Amino acid sequence: MCGIFAIFSSDGRPIETQCFQGSKHSLRELAYRQSGRQRHRGPDSTGVVVIPEQGVAMVHERLRIVGVEMGDQPFVSDSGDLVLVANGEIYNYLELSAQIAKRRSGYKPKSDCHVILELYQDYGLELLQHITGMYAFALYDKRSKELLLARDPFGIIPMYIGEDAAGNVWIASELKCLAACCDRVETFTPGEARFGRVGAMRRWRHFEQPWQKQLPSLPCDLSLLRASLESAVRTHLHCDVHFGALLSGGVDSSLIASIATKIMRETNPSYRLKTFSVGLRNAPDFEAARQVAKYIDSEHTELIFEIDEALDGIRDIVYHLETYDVTTVRCSLPMLLLARYIKSTGIKMILSGEGADEIFGGYLYFHKAPNYEQFHEELVKRVQQLHLSDCLRANKVAMAKGVELRVPFLDTEFVNYVMNIRPQDKIPGPLNEFKDERKSRMEKFVLRAAFAEDYLPDAVLWRQKEQFSDGVGYDWIDSIRRVATSHVDDAEFAQAAERFPFNTPTTKEAFYYRCIFEQQFPGESAARTVVRWVPRLDWGCPEDPSGRAQAVHQNKSEQ
Repeated sequence: MCGIFAIFSSDGRPIETQCFQGSKHSLRELAYRQSGRQRHRGPDSTGVVVIPEQGVAMVHERLRIVGVEMGDQPFVSDSGDLVLVANGEIYNYLELSAQIAKRRSGYKPKSDCHVILELYQDYGLELLQHITGMYAFALYDKRSKELLLARDPFGIIPMYIGEDAAGNVWIASELKCLAACCDRVETFTPGEARFGRVGAMRRWRHFEQPWQKQLPSLPCDLSLLRASLESAVRTHLHCDVHFGALLSGGVDSSLIASIATKIMRETNPSYRLKTFSVGLRNAPDFEAARQVAKYIDSEHTELIFEIDEALDGIRDIVYHLETYDVTTVRCSLPMLLLARYIKSTGIKMILSGEGADEIFGGYLYFHKAPNYEQFHEELVKRVQQLHLSDCLRANKVAMAKGVELRVPFLDTEFVNYVMNIRPQDKIPGPLNEFKDERKSRMEKFVLRAAFAEDYLPDAVLWRQKEQFSDGVGYDWIDSIRRVATSHVDDAEFAQAAERFPFNTPTTKEAFYYRCIFEQQFPGESAARTVVRWVPRLDWGCPEDPSGRAQAVHQNKSEQ
């Protein structure tokens, strides 16, 4: 995983570059400088290709995970006509490389993303039907002056697109690279591709599935569910560096750690996975994580943080996240501390459990779903907005410290299977009709039931959902809410709608984060890249996104 940046001329001709209050730069200088704002994503190397006569600059900030020796980008085709910058991991690259080798004798991939360049030469735009993984890339053809832009189906990998005053197109992994130079910026839509010359690119969805538009009817097969997740984890273990796993003590991260351990012990029976937890002293998650670590015999580390230590980073986390969403800010500060620690141990890749709550209906507010149709519609909405919340947080926080985070629950094939399971098998509460009534009213019941034997301690497997920002310690949310609120007086908050007519903050905490965001990313265009994460108010849920605010929370306290 890395960072990509590119500038494409509006007319295919040289660009007269000017930015930063009249300070002029060559195209290469400008591209290198702006990409430097995301250099934390690729601390191992920076590669630059400039085609000055066509007004094109492409930059790659690399974190070496796969193809360590040969995978530095930008990649250039043998003919010299195609240039690629790609961010992410192509999980089926070994199979694709074998197929390419049959067509081009002796072919060896320089890294997993190198197959994108080769597939384009063989299949053109159809290459997107052949790759699976998490990715965002820009590919430029010097002969036709056409570019191909694409992002993975769920937006695991971030990508932004902007346009400057001259109509030139800018691409970057992070908003901060574009905000100072582009009049208009937007989030590149997950599962979307664009192709053509600047100003004439056509757009299409390269990921379309029946479950996105209709109610599924497939009964859940627990054996198939288990095998599908195990297969997803297996594909996510390909890397050439040391890796570990986040272990919050919730069922999602615990299952990923357990499955990964079993797979690695197939070839190394004494293998011990490195696992990591973070929290305040006596955090609810710690005890559960210890149980799992002991059960799977992992090499486990607990990072205990102090509230003031995390609060110091509020401005930093808004800058790294590029969002003012309350839920995302709250849970990201402890994770930033953990990412920094993990990097200090020499680990460059980490497994995590993001995505399970969205595809299985794991958030506690799903207990309020009134019927199957609305339950499934909410699942689809949450999956489509993952790139604005969980995926955004997980990727940007880890990459802020140069750590790649992989999310097996969001494997494309696995998501398609789970989202095709009928809602009456997944919905929590009395509407659940699964044949096993033992604990079928619990959220994520089918996931838990599929791994009921020999994967996790029973107390963890059937532990109620605890949102990360709650699980690190209940004092954390109370403290960050109190501190954020103390920065906003009543007079300021009374002007919230006037100051922020779009996405008007409804609490002083939200107002505070929005003010910080505006200072770092001014303008309505940047503000519109953010969507707030809130439970379904029309289902009778409280606006506060904390799981503790939901009536079914077993340790519910006054908010």
